Amino acid sequence: QVQLVESAGGLVQPGDSLTLSCAASGRTFSGNPRAWFRQAPGKEREFVAAINRLVRRTTYAESVKGRFTISGDNARTTVYLQMHSLKPEDTAIYYCAASTSGSHDSLPIDQREYDYWGQGTQVTVSS
Repeated sequence: QVQLVESAGGLVQPGDSLTLSCAASGRTFSGNPRAWFRQAPGKEREFVAAINRLVRRTTYAESVKGRFTISGDNARTTVYLQMHSLKPEDTAIYYCAASTSGSHDSLPIDQREYDYWGQGTQVTVSS
């Protein structure tokens, strides 16, 4: 199994930047593709960004394009989400996800395509 742990969430002001990390452990293969989702209060969980390092591709939700960047380390165990120009509507619990049972050349945005999840980290954007 893969264990995913998110970190570096926090409280920031509008316009600030924040970088989240997701560290994988528990097995040699940490999952590919990997993704970030978020869930705001009273709303359903939504896709944010995904990365497939095998085919060197990324994809983003329209709401975060140009502001967020997903990346991974050279060991392919940790995935990052760099967030810039944060808005109050970015406030949510952010979840890291990984796929170990599906196609490894894809970039799914459906949460059902991911079989391992972190516990979530809170990001609050408020003045």
